[in-house]
Amino acid sequence: MTPAARVQAAIEILDEIQAGKAAERALTGWSRRSRYAGSKDRAAVRDHVFDVMRCLRSFAALGGAQTGRGWMLGALRHAGTDPDSVFTGATYAPASLTDVEQAAGQAPQSGPEALDIPDWLWPRFSESLAEQTEACAQALQTRAPVHLRVNLQKTDVSGAQARLLRDGVSTIPHSVATTALEITDGARRLRQSEAYQSGLVELQDAASQAVVEALPLRDGMRVLDYCAGGGGKALALAARARIDLFAHDIAPERMRDLPVRAARAGAIVTAISSDEIGQAGPFDLVLCDAPCSGSGAWRRSPEGKWRLDEPGLNELCGIQGGILETASGLVSEDGLLAYATCSVLQDENQNQIDHFLKQNSEWRLAVQRQWTMQHGTDGFYAAHLTRDTSRT
Repeated sequence: MTPAARVQAAIEILDEIQAGKAAERALTGWSRRSRYAGSKDRAAVRDHVFDVMRCLRSFAALGGAQTGRGWMLGALRHAGTDPDSVFTGATYAPASLTDVEQAAGQAPQSGPEALDIPDWLWPRFSESLAEQTEACAQALQTRAPVHLRVNLQKTDVSGAQARLLRDGVSTIPHSVATTALEITDGARRLRQSEAYQSGLVELQDAASQAVVEALPLRDGMRVLDYCAGGGGKALALAARARIDLFAHDIAPERMRDLPVRAARAGAIVTAISSDEIGQAGPFDLVLCDAPCSGSGAWRRSPEGKWRLDEPGLNELCGIQGGILETASGLVSEDGLLAYATCSVLQDENQNQIDHFLKQNSEWRLAVQRQWTMQHGTDGFYAAHLTRDTSRT
């Protein structure tokens, strides 16, 4: 495919997304219809689509329209590319620009439009991040770095780097977590690398690793990953100590890949259902990586930024509060309840903890920590809660 043909494909996919189709479904549908597209073509088209989705508002302003053409026109102008060199009207290329399109478009100067944050969310976003607001919003407009977690049960950091390099994947250590590496070159080779396939490394954001690294694990503990999802944090827990580890998710199908991933990592993780969880407890440590807006990870999943609305956020906050209440009953008397989100919004973080503590006076806050995109990671929040033994 020519560069112009890739832009035209992105325009068509973006129009489908604008009409309501999920981004991954639109991309998958295009790939199936376009057998002529090679792996580099598919990667380039995907990059176009996700680059636009990170910057829907500012690119629409630059391109003069909230359409596939308008967004891609805005993207080209933002990148300093002459749109006439792409919108040529040649075979498979976008049609030439109209006089209206030539004249339309102006870069927004400041505020939520320039920073690609929905208007309704802007007050909450800026209140939550204060002086970091602009820098974090700008980070969300860019592609996320690719981070790896070194599996210390199988190798050390330098050993993992050497094995990756042999397969053309260059990395540097990330300061946020001792097990974290950032890929500097060769990210698309990772899944075929021996280091990945043999379980020496796993894909995991550095701040997500830091959340696990901050937990006071020790050999012999009974640990529950209450909202396990795909199991990334469960595998990170298993690599840090010899623990009796359980994984649970309200939607068990989310854990379908966990057995394969655990086998690759050399980890033992027992999946338990909601019916079994009461009998399996209590636990010395319960980690609740709660469902959330994902606002700290919108670089990776930018669709979430535009799909989220105020009722949806309120619903998530209700779910989070319910998880804290339920999970607290699974913690042993002297155990630890850990709450985490990949959100930067106070509604889902500090406010949730404050509300829980007001309703449960026997608990106290032991540790609270936030990572933002300025750390070179996704945005994450974590709080450790313990029972106040002075009240018993």
